[in-house]
Amino acid sequence: MLLSSNLYKNDICSKLPSDNPTVSSQSEFSILPSSLKSLSLDGHIFFEDIQHAANDFGNRYHFLPAAVLHPKSVRDISSVVRHVYELGNTSMLTVAARGRGHSVAGQAQTHQGVVINMQTLQEQKMCFHTGDLPYVDVSGGELWINILHEGLKHGFAPKSWTDYLHLTVGGTLSNAGISGQAFRHGPQINNVYELEVVTGKGEIVTCTKQHNADLFYGVLGGLGQFGIITRAKISVEKAPKRVKWIRMLYTDFSIFCQDQEHLISSDNYFEYVEGFVIINRTGLLHNWRSTFSPKDPLQASKFHSEGKTLYCLEIAKYFNPEESDTVNQRIEVLLEELEYIQFTLFLSDVSYMEFLDRVHVSEIKLRELGLWEVPHPWLNLLIPKSKIHDFAKEVFGNILTDTNNGPVLIYPVNKSRWDNKTSMVTPQEDLVYLVAFLSSAVPSSTKSDGLEHILAQNRRILDFCDSSSLGAKQYLPHYNTQKEWKAHFGSKWEVFRKRKYRYDPLAILSPGQKIFQKEKAYL
Repeated sequence: MLLSSNLYKNDICSKLPSDNPTVSSQSEFSILPSSLKSLSLDGHIFFEDIQHAANDFGNRYHFLPAAVLHPKSVRDISSVVRHVYELGNTSMLTVAARGRGHSVAGQAQTHQGVVINMQTLQEQKMCFHTGDLPYVDVSGGELWINILHEGLKHGFAPKSWTDYLHLTVGGTLSNAGISGQAFRHGPQINNVYELEVVTGKGEIVTCTKQHNADLFYGVLGGLGQFGIITRAKISVEKAPKRVKWIRMLYTDFSIFCQDQEHLISSDNYFEYVEGFVIINRTGLLHNWRSTFSPKDPLQASKFHSEGKTLYCLEIAKYFNPEESDTVNQRIEVLLEELEYIQFTLFLSDVSYMEFLDRVHVSEIKLRELGLWEVPHPWLNLLIPKSKIHDFAKEVFGNILTDTNNGPVLIYPVNKSRWDNKTSMVTPQEDLVYLVAFLSSAVPSSTKSDGLEHILAQNRRILDFCDSSSLGAKQYLPHYNTQKEWKAHFGSKWEVFRKRKYRYDPLAILSPGQKIFQKEKAYL
């Protein structure tokens, strides 16, 4: 047998177009090996009625798999991956782990391969350990919201979260898991003690910082390229009961950044710091009143946001009820250090659960309106602090005309609390800004809320980053060419490539990322 090319010499990537949805069908591919159907499994593997696995939250790419595995045990996952590995390059079968399908560009899909439904993996029961270094031992298919619910029963919770909690552990740890707590605790990948991983050879490996460390660091932020996370031990801390949740507005971007940076570099009194951009929005402060109370109701009622570019600072302080008076006094003192528009201060006192699960409230409303399962052409960037003002001047001043298609998040994180040994790629500077354009497109629209308009806007933003040499990096990256992926990983590319060869030499895992492509053998 001769191989058509060597994957690791040529680093071939898929050439699929980046802006158009891709649909595959069963008839386009070779017949599924009958041996896959005869595997002895604790769970089940399905070959029909599997169209749901060809969809994701982005709702743009649709790759129909050949089969969907519903594992009951880690052995099931290992058996399927090992079987595909042993078929070698005589088969084009690949494997993709799928949690809630919240990816936005087909990353959890595989064309005519096997999708693993990680949510059915319930072999590992969630267990909280509350010693000197408390942690939760949990399945890679468990949802963060379930960890929060169970943890609060024991008085503990993870330190670092994502803004949306209805995602799987394995899914967020394969990317990073960043939100407003990252300046204090780092992303979720920095709060893991141990992993159990099924490699691209079907091997079940337990790894930590000391044992099988190369795989441990590789898998964290590794985009699913080196292994499937089936279990994780995640650091937790004592959970508070209440949250002081605060919002305020700025018109000056420099002052807005100055206050954000002050908050994350101070004595860490606040546990959460985020921000977002608001351009030409109507009735903004009125809409906040359903959750927040204005400090100055009369002046707030007179404020008009339409036609303006505003910046919202969002902060939170965790506390227990007996600390309420002291916390209120301390917050009042700290707020005096900030230079926001005074009458735009809005406050709320909510439960810890209500605060962390805040995005789910919006999901419920959007589902009721039929606006949840629409295309989501998201763009997430990490911008060095030294370039954030150049970025804002062009993007918020010229490219974006409004933010009615979805929130635009922007907040700084200090990388001193991050571990650079993981696979995640960030700009070189110690302080970087996360900027997330979380757009939703109206189906069939040809206006500014349509998919093509939003994609063109994203391209303008990326082109500006490249042409201006901002040193930006994509978070949740999506590329289509070898040159782009190499540029993304930069100095980490060789390590990344060698890890792929070591742990998934046939490029079986996560083909939807389009970093490496399995090669077909022929006679």
